[in-house]
Amino acid sequence: MIIAGLMTGTSADALDVALAEFVHDPSADELGVRLLAGEEMPFDPALRTDILRLLEPVELPLSLVSDVDGRLGRFSAEALAQVCANVGAVPDLVVSHGQTVRHDIAEARVTSTLQLGQPAWIAETLGVPVLSDVRSRDIAAGGQGAPLVGILDAMLLTDADTPTALLNLGGIANVTVIAPDQDPFAFDTGPANALIDVLARRITDGAQSCDVDGELAARGRVDAALLSDLLGEPYYRLPAPKSTGKEHFHAAYLDRYLVDHPRLSEVDAIATVTALTARTIAEAVRPHGVTAVIASGGGTRNPTLMRALRAELGETVTLETTDAALGLPEGSKEAVLMALIGWLSWHGLPSTEPSLTGAARPTIAGRLSPGWRPLRLPAPLERRPRRLRILGGPPHDPHDPPSPDANPT
Repeated sequence: MIIAGLMTGTSADALDVALAEFVHDPSADELGVRLLAGEEMPFDPALRTDILRLLEPVELPLSLVSDVDGRLGRFSAEALAQVCANVGAVPDLVVSHGQTVRHDIAEARVTSTLQLGQPAWIAETLGVPVLSDVRSRDIAAGGQGAPLVGILDAMLLTDADTPTALLNLGGIANVTVIAPDQDPFAFDTGPANALIDVLARRITDGAQSCDVDGELAARGRVDAALLSDLLGEPYYRLPAPKSTGKEHFHAAYLDRYLVDHPRLSEVDAIATVTALTARTIAEAVRPHGVTAVIASGGGTRNPTLMRALRAELGETVTLETTDAALGLPEGSKEAVLMALIGWLSWHGLPSTEPSLTGAARPTIAGRLSPGWRPLRLPAPLERRPRRLRILGGPPHDPHDPPSPDANPT
């Protein structure tokens, strides 16, 4: 079964598209996945600007929400159609995460979440069913609805023999801790690139949406006083499960700290928030005795951040990317996660666990928008495969007959 995973992260810079082929081996209790394509499709500047407007904690017209919902849906449909044409394959199912513009939390409980990117445009353009709104069911069951990546991490490292943290460095940083003889758990540690990106845009007058190659932070020096102030943020001391987003860590939030340091240069400020990311991640994983951190996401392309993180973790903890450790491209991991969630939901299986999100029960994720034909779901499987294996070898031949569990057009 071929599934397309679409992921739009909190950095709001591009749509990640993965075409993934899944092969189920019940005898081995294993699900294999072969990445047929992994592409990053940058947003056009106007769309990105409007998405970023929606991520700021200010009142905005409802018309902007509706407009971005439609534009992002059309962009997603066109981007996926292009990737499919390049590969010569059409997916049996699409999973579109959409752009999170709200993730509301009151007294450590998530009360609502909102993702934009109307899936009907994708279903109409490609003619295949689309799974979307993949967080809400977990939230309704009392979970955080985030981070969802824990199920992928747990299946990839199901046989880990030492405590290991899988880290995603998007706008927000999240970790999944896998250790022998205990249930895996996951949580957001705090900002990864969110505050770094704010300062990168300011320093470059909008020419850069991020600190390219960590060059801006490398020119500055960490200010101990500002770092100490930032580390006073109460979120870092909350117990897991917990989640956060740009509703909390945004430009106005950062400015409340910078106003007390008026003489600080911009490059020193960006060096300091880069150090903040590294410090908060290290302090979040240290109590769990991890011996290895396996990182993915855009932050892995920032050498200054990665050097700071390596120093904070110390010599006893190894730091690798998913490319080197798992054979999974760091930039495609979250899109592959969406595809995995699609495979699980399609087969009637939950993609969350109480230990990962804090929900009262495991839940089946998402809601389906039909394609050009009536939905024909396969008989539900009794249980989730224990292990996910990254497959190499030749890709799927698009002229082969479809998988029996697929819903071809």
